[in-house]
Amino acid sequence: MDEITRDENDIAEEVLKTLLSAMGVEASVVCRPSPPADGGEEAEPPVIFDISGGDLGILIGWRGQTLASLQYITRLIVTHRTKRWVPIVIDIEGYKQRRYDSLRVLALRIAEQVKAKGVQFTLEPMPAYERRIVHLALANHPDITTQSIGEGVTRKVVILPRKEW
Repeated sequence: MDEITRDENDIAEEVLKTLLSAMGVEASVVCRPSPPADGGEEAEPPVIFDISGGDLGILIGWRGQTLASLQYITRLIVTHRTKRWVPIVIDIEGYKQRRYDSLRVLALRIAEQVKAKGVQFTLEPMPAYERRIVHLALANHPDITTQSIGEGVTRKVVILPRKEW
């Protein structure tokens, strides 16, 4: 894939700042370099924007739903303006990293309980990107497996003992 151009980056930043302004939110937007892609991935690294300011909880919303919507709308507008899909990630004062860390810790803790008791555990419903974090956290666990069940907003992860065949 082509690398993200400086123009696309500037367009994305302008769109995000315009949306925040239209929402009446005073915040600073900083573009930061994305971490290098893992060796096997050919996916284009995302453009990452960090938003900071006072009391931005309104932008995060319940379980990050407002943040996910802001990111989605920004991607749509940028795609429309550039005529190309640009991978954009928006984070607010480290929320996504904190959520990622807490989901990994939760997954590992529940996995140990499932291993000890031999009984499956179903997590609460969560969006796809959060389910993916749990699945990846336990992907190489020798005694545990995971699966997603349900549909739509009620989709959740089940952590279960790995069956010996």
